[in-house]
Amino acid sequence: MTSRVNKAVIPAAGLGTRFLPATKAMPKEMLPVVDKPAIQYVVEEAVNAGMTDILMITGRNKRSLEDHFDRVPFIEQTLEAKGDHEKLAAVRRPSELGDIHYLRQGDPKGLGHAVLRAKLHVGNEPFAVLLGDDLIDERDVLLKTMIEVQEKTGGSVIALIEVDPDQISAYGCADISAIDGEEYVRVSELVEKPAIDEAPSNLAVIGRYVLHPRVFDVLETTGPGRGGEIQLTDALQTLASAEGEGSGVYGVVFRGRRYDTGDKLSYIKAVVTLASEREDLGPDLQSWLKNFTNNLNG
Repeated sequence: MTSRVNKAVIPAAGLGTRFLPATKAMPKEMLPVVDKPAIQYVVEEAVNAGMTDILMITGRNKRSLEDHFDRVPFIEQTLEAKGDHEKLAAVRRPSELGDIHYLRQGDPKGLGHAVLRAKLHVGNEPFAVLLGDDLIDERDVLLKTMIEVQEKTGGSVIALIEVDPDQISAYGCADISAIDGEEYVRVSELVEKPAIDEAPSNLAVIGRYVLHPRVFDVLETTGPGRGGEIQLTDALQTLASAEGEGSGVYGVVFRGRRYDTGDKLSYIKAVVTLASEREDLGPDLQSWLKNFTNNLNG
């Protein structure tokens, strides 16, 4: 299969319980990272990698996701009348990113189930899956590299990062082998959140996947795994040891800038890091941070 990857699936049905009470009435995907919601960074990443057909898998209380990527004529007219063209462009940008569709997950049966819900929309072609908890810096190429590996191998591709061994139990973990002459690796085993002493490596799976559509057939017969949910990791483990079209799982080890917005401390670090690198906010924020940390040390 040599189809170009032009569809992205973004699971966004989670409850965001780690950010309660902030997420009591606001989807976690809409939490602002400086002045854009986290979900917009993810959609922009997909679009920058060449995908303009986006499917979000949503749930109850996620209507604001749809509103954000829709036009708001009143606000646009107000900004245009003021001559505030910079803000007008920023408000219009989400609705101009691509063709965005929405589908309810229904039962919260896990990431594998959310991906399976995309089967009819995706069809028989490779596609990307992007999780909103991982923000990849736009200056670092990851998704395009993964798409190239998928086109070359015809299998499925996952993104990996090296973590401290004592942190691996918080992630899916991959056992890999090198491929002569290639920068990507072959994945032989995937384990969801292993005990530290049972982890096959310190390579953790992060929230970027480029998948062959064969994964849908596997997910349809994959029973509940860890946590009583249908795990995408389990389906990929099946594909890693399968034969024929769409078999094989490969990994791209990412060493660029990644911001984890999945927990409170990492979310705060992401906001501060991104704000400090901006031309409009960086100089003043960096100066304030220096004074602030000096006072803490004092």
